Amino acid sequence: MNEVANPQPFNQRKRLVVVQILAVFAILLILFSRPLLGTSSPWHEPIEFAGLALVLSCVFGRLWSILYVGDRKNNELVSSGPYSVTRNPLYFFSTLGATGIGLMFGSISLSIIFGVTSYLVFAATAHKESQFLAGKFGRAYEDYARRTPSFFPNPGIYMDEVGVVFSPIALKKTFIDALYFLAIFPIIEFVEYLQSTSAIPTFLSII
Repeated sequence: MNEVANPQPFNQRKRLVVVQILAVFAILLILFSRPLLGTSSPWHEPIEFAGLALVLSCVFGRLWSILYVGDRKNNELVSSGPYSVTRNPLYFFSTLGATGIGLMFGSISLSIIFGVTSYLVFAATAHKESQFLAGKFGRAYEDYARRTPSFFPNPGIYMDEVGVVFSPIALKKTFIDALYFLAIFPIIEFVEYLQSTSAIPTFLSII
């Protein structure tokens, strides 16, 4: 595929609107439902901490990814570090985080719903971005796409470079975004407390 003159990057506004709508739906589910494997179950805490591990992986993975791409996204073809094992590490780690949120709530089915929904949204976005990058970088992107998975990483093909120039502004923004993921854990704990005192009614039990 040849380079296309003045290709336009994918408009992220639609994706952000979809993510915000899904986030509201997820909040309502967490507020007014209760996991069948509740605090009295011996499985509750292991599932909860597995979710926390996924969320921490999301946080550190996103910070690691932004160190490499910084504010160069759509301007340069980055193919080292996390971008050498997947073309969309930010989306992959965000999907891990969404899956982890469901587990932190103590619900396996909710984690699957959050994970699959996030994957579908991000995979569709990645496909649109891939079309833009193919038009902008032509053969170079074709070669990169041929050897690098679109979404799920292949650690066996990891490559790095000697030095990486990063953007402090992009890193700061990603760190602030990561705090939202970390804040979910105490919020869920607080919701569980309110539900146990019947301050919040629950209408649904979820596995």
